Amino acid sequence: MAKQVIKVPDLGGADQVDVIEITVAVGDTVAAEDSLIVVEGDKASMDVPAPMAGKILSISVSEGDQVSEGDVIAEIETEAGDDDASAEEGSSEPEEKEDSPAEEEATKEEAASEESAEGEEKEETVKVPDLGGADSVDVIEVSVQPGDEVAEGDSLIVVEGDKASMDVPAPFAGTVVSIDVKEGDKVSTGDKLGVLKTTSGGAKKAESKPEKKSEKKPAEQPAKKAESTEAVSSASEEPPAAPQKDHALERDLTVSAEVYAGPAVRKLARELGVTLTKVKPSGPRNRVTKDDLHAYVKEQVKKAESGAVGVGTTGIAKMPEIDFSQFGPVTTEPMSKIHKLTAANMARNWLNVPHVTQFDDADITELEEFRKSMKAEAEKRGVKLTPVPFLLKAAAAALRAEPSFNVSLHNDGEHIVRKDYVHIGMAVDTPKGLMVPVIRDVDKKGLYELAEEATAMAVAARDGKLKPRDMQGACFTISSLGAIGGRGFTPIVNAPEVGILGVSKLSVQPVWNGKEFVPRQMLPLALSYDHRAVNGGDAGRFLTYLVSVLGDVRKLLL
Repeated sequence: MAKQVIKVPDLGGADQVDVIEITVAVGDTVAAEDSLIVVEGDKASMDVPAPMAGKILSISVSEGDQVSEGDVIAEIETEAGDDDASAEEGSSEPEEKEDSPAEEEATKEEAASEESAEGEEKEETVKVPDLGGADSVDVIEVSVQPGDEVAEGDSLIVVEGDKASMDVPAPFAGTVVSIDVKEGDKVSTGDKLGVLKTTSGGAKKAESKPEKKSEKKPAEQPAKKAESTEAVSSASEEPPAAPQKDHALERDLTVSAEVYAGPAVRKLARELGVTLTKVKPSGPRNRVTKDDLHAYVKEQVKKAESGAVGVGTTGIAKMPEIDFSQFGPVTTEPMSKIHKLTAANMARNWLNVPHVTQFDDADITELEEFRKSMKAEAEKRGVKLTPVPFLLKAAAAALRAEPSFNVSLHNDGEHIVRKDYVHIGMAVDTPKGLMVPVIRDVDKKGLYELAEEATAMAVAARDGKLKPRDMQGACFTISSLGAIGGRGFTPIVNAPEVGILGVSKLSVQPVWNGKEFVPRQMLPLALSYDHRAVNGGDAGRFLTYLVSVLGDVRKLLL
C-alpha cells in the first residue's frame, strides 16, 4: 500500500476560499473523482475531487477553514502495493500446481485474457471542466450524439452562464458512447458529461488470443470467462459508493436554518430581500439556485399583485399587454439568457445611476497617418493595427491622469473604492448578444500587444469561448460603433464602473486653422459618467485630456 497527500488543485483564479462541507470521513474508501470537500469563493462553490482511488487516512481541513491552491486536504492510502502482493501469490502458486498441469494451463490462459483486455478499446468518462468560476450553467446545445467520431477539442456541448456562453470541448479523440445531459439541464464543474471510447493498438491481440485458448482448453474457457466477467462486474460496482455518501449528506432544510447556496444566489437574495430559508431548493444536495429564487419571488408577486401601479421594486407601472397579431403576422421567440441579463443590467443601471453625457470630437488625422504608416510592420508581427488599441491606450492614460474616473462606489453608499490598476472593458457585438471582455493592465502594454489581445478577445467572444473571469474587473468601458455608423449616442454606464466612452463613425470635416478651413478626420466621442462619483469638472478634464492624446499620440510618451 502507498500513501499519497492530496492538495487543493487550481481553483480557477480564486484564493482563500471557504470550506463549506466535508463529504468524506476518515476510513472511507473513495473512487477517483469522488468529492472530498466543497469550497465556496466570491463567485461560486465547487467540489474538490479525489485525484485517485483509495482509503482516506486523515483529513487536514474542517468546515469553516479557508484554503488556497496547494494546501493539504487529506492523506489517502492507494492500492499501489497490490502488484507486489500479487507477485508473491504468483510465485507460490507454481509450487502448489506442479502436479496439476490443467490448473497451470488455466492460470496461463487467465493471464493471457488479462493482457488482451488491457489492449482493448477503453471507455473514458468525460466530465465538465473548470468553467472559470461559473456554477450551475445551462446546457443550451448538445453538439454530438452517440456514435459520432470526435477529435480532441471538438465541441461536445454549449453552456450558457450569467455572463457568456462557451463550448465544452472533447478532452481527447474517440467515439461518443453516450451523452448524459440534454438541452435545458444545468451542469457544474465535475459533473458527468458523457462517455467517449478511445482506441488502442491492443484490439488485435484481444481477437487472436481467445482462438488459441479454445484450441487447448475448450472445456475450461467458459469458466474462465465467467470468472473474468465476475471480476469486471465487481470492479464496476465499486464506484457508485460515492453517491450514497452525497445522499447521506443531504441537508434537511425544514429543520435547519443553514441553507446550501452559492455566493451569487446569496447576493441575489439580499438584493431581492428574500429569506433563503423560505425558498424551496431544487439543486443538487438541496442547493438553492437562482431559478428557485426567481420562482419564489414570482409566486409572491402573484399573491400580492392587484393590478395597480407599482408592481415590482421600481414603482413603475407594467407595460400593457398588446395582441400584436391583430395588426399582422407575428412570431414570438424566447430571448437568450445573455439578452435577458443584458436587458436587466441596463435597466438596473439606468434606474440607479444618475447619468450625464458629455460630447466632443477628437482630431485623429495624425493618428491615422501614423497608424497606416505602421501597417506593414504590424503585418510582419502578425497583428492588425486598428484604431482600437490607440483608444485603449489613450483611455488608460486618461484614467491615470484623472484618477477620479478610476473608482467605484461602495455598495454601502458611504465609501469610494479607488483602484490602482487599469483594466478596460471592450464591448463586442456577437450573434448571441453584447459581451464585454476585459483587457487587463492596459497602461502597462504596448500597441502591438493590445492589438493582439483585443483581436483574440473579440474572436473568443464571437465564438462563445469567453469565461466569466474574462469579463470581470473592468475599471472603464469603451463601446465603439464606428464600423456600424452614426454620429453619436449616449452609452449607459456599466456599474460598478463610473464611466463609459461611446465612439461613433469617423468623418472628414472642415476645421478652421486660423487662416483657412482644412479637411480633418474627426472622431465623435460621448463620455457618460455616474454623477454620484464624478462631477462635471472631473469629466471635462478627463475628456479634454483624452481628446488631446488622440490628437497627438506622442503625448503618450510623456
